[in-house]
Amino acid sequence: MSNTDITPDDLTEAASASGSIDDAGESTVETPAPDESPVAEELAAAEEVVIDEVSVAEENTVEADPVGEAEAEVEADVVGEDELFVEEPAPRPRSPFDRPGRWYVVHTQSGHEKKAQQNLAARTASMNMEERIYESVIPMEDVVEFKNGKKVVVQKKMFPGYLLVRAELDDDAWYVVRNTPSVVNFVGSGGKPAPLPRREVENFLAEKEEGSEATPAKRTKARLEYEMGETVRVKEGPFADFSGEIVEINEDQLKVKVLVNIFGRETPVELEFSQIARL
Repeated sequence: MSNTDITPDDLTEAASASGSIDDAGESTVETPAPDESPVAEELAAAEEVVIDEVSVAEENTVEADPVGEAEAEVEADVVGEDELFVEEPAPRPRSPFDRPGRWYVVHTQSGHEKKAQQNLAARTASMNMEERIYESVIPMEDVVEFKNGKKVVVQKKMFPGYLLVRAELDDDAWYVVRNTPSVVNFVGSGGKPAPLPRREVENFLAEKEEGSEATPAKRTKARLEYEMGETVRVKEGPFADFSGEIVEINEDQLKVKVLVNIFGRETPVELEFSQIARL
């Protein structure tokens, strides 16, 4: 056979050496797997480097966020604490001395304080003097008394026989108050009305709720009915009808010590509150 004559067997051997032949007789060439290619290996390595750099950047970003959040929380806490401890000052109660007009003391008939107050209110309205005679008050206070061995708090007149009047006192206002039934006169030197100073007004008149100016003022702190050095009468017991000076008050035991003159000598006698009375 010459060098130019090629037989089918020769083609088969050549195909086996270079590749494979399919059923149709066509040959296919096997290519290297991508992973085995040097270029693919370089690309994969480059991708891994890029991924590593992105991961580091994300980690840095994540680490930075908690710091910012912590600072924001600290600022929020500081702001919250400042708002918590900043208290608005309580409004100062308005003093009765700062109301329009001045306060005057009016002497009334004994036991007719309430009647004088009512008469004055009626005369003020009937004579259209509301813009000069504003109000009248009977000062009251809480007093501790002992009844049937029990401590009770009762309201009593602070100044029996007197009335406090707030007014712009001109001749007409003076005339209306002075000529009110059950009113005796103004209190003052030489018959001239003397306004009360701030200290006495605030001491005599307790702060009242808005819109209740016509109600009697009262002290909120109760006081005992009897005081040290006061002279009292013993009304029951072996020393009945004796009188003496209080030298000791025991509020817890509801008792007092009274110096009673017995056979020319002053003797301290312990008595219950229910056994004594004011002279």
